[in-house]
Amino acid sequence: MDINRRKFLKVSGVFTLGLGLLPLGNALASNKKVKYAPNPKALKAKNWAMVVDMNKLESELDECISACHKTHNVPDIGNKKEEVKWIWTDSFESLFHDIEHGHLTGKIRHKNFLALCNHCENPACVRVCPTKATFKSNDGIVMMDFHRCIGCRYCMAACPYGARSFNFKDPRPYLKEINPKYPTRTKGVVEKCNFCSERLAEGLLPACVEASKNGGLVFGDLDDPNSEVRKILDSQYTIQRSYSFGTKPKVFYIV
Repeated sequence: MDINRRKFLKVSGVFTLGLGLLPLGNALASNKKVKYAPNPKALKAKNWAMVVDMNKLESELDECISACHKTHNVPDIGNKKEEVKWIWTDSFESLFHDIEHGHLTGKIRHKNFLALCNHCENPACVRVCPTKATFKSNDGIVMMDFHRCIGCRYCMAACPYGARSFNFKDPRPYLKEINPKYPTRTKGVVEKCNFCSERLAEGLLPACVEASKNGGLVFGDLDDPNSEVRKILDSQYTIQRSYSFGTKPKVFYIV
């Protein structure tokens, strides 16, 4: 009886396993690609860009930085050498060293300017990444795949804007609160601003743009002549960071 019972369980187990594998086998045999329907509310563009109007944004810098960092689980390490930042402030002299001269007005010389990834048309970071962890999407955003990043930091060396940060330690213990909608990172991973691509997919503007109540940050399609970004660029004088480097940054400043 015991031998027959064992044989029965063995045979029935194999049969059950076979049934369980049938759907998988059929799916593989069919060779059909799984398609995911995009959110119909998603914001779309051929070439995303941003205009930073410092005349309107100056009083909202902290709010914009806080909104970005909370949304993307950016840790507050408390150590300048190991800090992680997606968006930050610096002086005109530091950010626009190729434009700075000895006769800047006091208004510009003593003002803090907002800085972030420029999502360049010709990104140097993408060219040097050995694993394609950093890449340019179809809508012009320079993206990061945290799982592919091996921490070589070639992209950091190539970026002329200091827009990337390296996690020298596990960043998660330094998060006071975690946004469950965005992944946390690990030690040894590079990260940076992504123009809130995950929010665009949901039909939302970037967190920093939303936080700017005075309209200091304008976001839109650089290739669309009817977009607000293009209208501003066509009507007002703007500057870019280190344009002479040939990266063609897509963050424009009104000073």
